[in-house]
Amino acid sequence: MSIGDDQIHGGSCLCGAIRFEAVGAPVIVAHCHCRDCQRLTGAGHSTGAMFPTSRFRLEGATREYRLRSEGGNQVTRVFCPSCGSPILGRNTAMPGFVTVSLGTFDDSSAFEPSVAIFARNRRPWDGVPDSVVSYDAQPGWSPGGAE
Repeated sequence: MSIGDDQIHGGSCLCGAIRFEAVGAPVIVAHCHCRDCQRLTGAGHSTGAMFPTSRFRLEGATREYRLRSEGGNQVTRVFCPSCGSPILGRNTAMPGFVTVSLGTFDDSSAFEPSVAIFARNRRPWDGVPDSVVSYDAQPGWSPGGAE
């Protein structure tokens, strides 16, 4: 399914205290199997859609948790202080972008993950389709054109 440049994708946390909108197609949709994402989600991986901050708007009070990634970058996790839903992440290695938790979108059916990172941590019970390119760690890729 094709996503238009001005298509609006809405979403929220579990309790509805936070609402957001992302516009257009994501830069990338990825599964992350790092241990931090496994702990964050309570599952085998997180799945997120990356958008330029200029194409993302959030309403509602949030809380943040910061940590150092395996690569030394500062990662900020943004979540709802009422229900705990993980809303998005930011990474100092990718300024100008947010990665929105796919499960928080009202309808995420048009988004298709294309990569899996930190696949070396993938649990045997957590399958990934063959169409998803897997990397053992964070690839040397970063989005261009940060706004």
